[in-house]
Amino acid sequence: MSINTTRAREIDVLLGTGTSTSGAATVNTQVGVVTTEALATASAGTYTFTLTNSLINANSIISVTVGKGTATTGGLVPVFCTPAAGSAVILLQNVTAASLNGTVKIFFSVFNLN
Repeated sequence: MSINTTRAREIDVLLGTGTSTSGAATVNTQVGVVTTEALATASAGTYTFTLTNSLINANSIISVTVGKGTATTGGLVPVFCTPAAGSAVILLQNVTAASLNGTVKIFFSVFNLN
């Protein structure tokens, strides 16, 4: 995978993958995807996920999107992300009328500005 930067350079980025256990996973790459454990988050309920990543610092910009894994009902959206040294806490909320019934995929990218 490559990312085009505003300086018209292309840089290679490794895609990391992980699997969440009890709302946490470690993936030490700039971009990645984590498959959660099976979730049953109720309508309007929240799921707190902690991403441990050595590239994250308190000033990091972290982009988060969510897709379905095995879940066929429910839908999580990011509410907020709080970066710290070596990790970020990501709060996701189920915005549908149905409870979740399986795994979801959390896609992330970490940006550190100089």
